[in-house]
Amino acid sequence: MNLKYTALAVATALTLVACGKKEEAAAPAADNAAAPAPAAEVVVKIGHAAPLSGPVAHLGKDTEYGVGIALDEANAEGVTIAGQKVKFELVSEDDQADPKTATQVAQRFIDNKVAGVIGHLTSGATVPASKIYADNGIPQISPSATNPSYTAQGYSTAFRLIADDSQQGKALAEFAVKDLAAKTVAIIDDRTAYGQGLADEFAKAVEAAGAKVVKREFTNDKATDFTAILTSIKSEKPDLLFYGGMDAQSGPMAKQMKKLGLESKLLSGDGMQTPVFLQLAGDAAEGKYASQAGAPKDKLPGYTSFAEKLKAKHNQEVQLYATYAYDATRVMIDAMKRADSVDPAKYLPEIGKSQFEGATGKVSFDDKGNRQNAAVTIYQVKNGQWEVVSVVGGQQ
Repeated sequence: MNLKYTALAVATALTLVACGKKEEAAAPAADNAAAPAPAAEVVVKIGHAAPLSGPVAHLGKDTEYGVGIALDEANAEGVTIAGQKVKFELVSEDDQADPKTATQVAQRFIDNKVAGVIGHLTSGATVPASKIYADNGIPQISPSATNPSYTAQGYSTAFRLIADDSQQGKALAEFAVKDLAAKTVAIIDDRTAYGQGLADEFAKAVEAAGAKVVKREFTNDKATDFTAILTSIKSEKPDLLFYGGMDAQSGPMAKQMKKLGLESKLLSGDGMQTPVFLQLAGDAAEGKYASQAGAPKDKLPGYTSFAEKLKAKHNQEVQLYATYAYDATRVMIDAMKRADSVDPAKYLPEIGKSQFEGATGKVSFDDKGNRQNAAVTIYQVKNGQWEVVSVVGGQQ
């Protein structure tokens, strides 16, 4: 036998056998292909807007962390809505605490088809952006905006998780007159929707409580030198100086008060009640007062657990509103679950019906979108730390 042809025949036979084995092995794959494909994962985008640059960027990152942790938890749980597994995706934008930039951010969210927005951080950004969300039917829950006009516009899409300025201003004024025995008061604000709004509410309430406003001054949210304003106020010798604005200004202001020998008590709102104020003011922080538009941290049922999660993930402490941003996100997701839909038009009505037990306590809303039973807490710096001195309202 010719060995050449014999080898060829053997090779051909082996090839046919190998092909047959491949075809047999491939058969189960064909069966698998015929099986029903698993339901596709639905990506749901959640927008977060806050200043991520500039003097209050630390507060914007604070809320961004809160939203991110809530979405991570939801994804780990494997949320299923309308029979499909949902993957939540964070879309975070820097609004620079600027009204014009905030509206541009809002429009980008609309173009990006977000299902809802957590934010904005400041009232000055929240209020103008809210019209764009309302016009497009996109739910918006702010963890921090306190200006009353935000929910007074009548938008069904607008909700807030903390007390507004009318509640906070009244609590601060009553504390100033009753607890601090202030008879004369000077007021400075930063001309933002938040700072001026809170100062206006405080001015009305403090005069109604029996004190006299002897001086009203203003600055801006980028300033750091307040020597001229404080010198002018010093001549009036007010019992108390109230500042409507954020920690980036109130920290240097406290230092300059001490340097000038201005002995008036310093009282401010939630924008000052932060760890950053303590850092910026140094030893001048001692004895100063500020409010927080929420219950004391040790009264928040899930604060400690959330703070531990934040520390583990980002090696950061809670600055101010992270816990509220976390709850705002969870409330939004809970509304989607109850509506069995991620369609904003379908789950929006469920937000207003919320009875959610969150890290900040029970979350429910009135017919305007304000949180019901919102507390206001007054703190004082003692031995370099913020300590609770009074609580007004809330679920105590």
